[in-house]
Amino acid sequence: MQVIGAGLGRTGTYSLKLALERLGFGPCYHMEEVLARMDERVPLWTAAAQGRPDWATIFRGYGSAVDWPVAAFTRELAEAYPAARFVLTVRSPESWVASFGETIGKLMDGTPLPPPMQDWLAMGRAVLAKSGVHAGLDREGLRAAFAAHTEAVKAAVPAERLLVFEVREGWAPLCAFLGVPVPDEPFPRTNEREEFWQRIADSAPAAATEGAGAA
Repeated sequence: MQVIGAGLGRTGTYSLKLALERLGFGPCYHMEEVLARMDERVPLWTAAAQGRPDWATIFRGYGSAVDWPVAAFTRELAEAYPAARFVLTVRSPESWVASFGETIGKLMDGTPLPPPMQDWLAMGRAVLAKSGVHAGLDREGLRAAFAAHTEAVKAAVPAERLLVFEVREGWAPLCAFLGVPVPDEPFPRTNEREEFWQRIADSAPAAATEGAGAA
């Protein structure tokens, strides 16, 4: 594990995933990895949220990791991977609250999901709460949680191992931090709100199939 993203979901984490893979730090673990194999990976993250992480199993085969559920475990991962560097993706609290409220927040607060996805949903709520993003927070509460997470990461990770990064800054600061050349191509821009909901929709049929197989 070479690079770990400490930024909350909706701070450009999917763009960072693609960027890290382009720079040679992949494969990069992201929540979509959990969605792709929920039967295997949800129990691992549920155990981690309960204080029983198995990082070697969770990250086997991956060179980097970003997004939730990873972002809920910055302190633990900084200790488990003392040579890893951390990238804290940020944006303005106001824009994060708006994006979160139309995507992850809406999903966690009651968007209907098929029964096979309920364990994934429970795990998601647990890791968000571990990040300080509790169910039912109003806009001011979410802004405060976002700011608190930023400060918690800065306190947990030594400054020389941490880059505070906005994806709109592009390749230059990220490549300088990681010590790699700047690619001659645009920085990845992806995971708009429509893409978020499409990923959830794509996962729902797979979850239903897994549930039928288990029955």
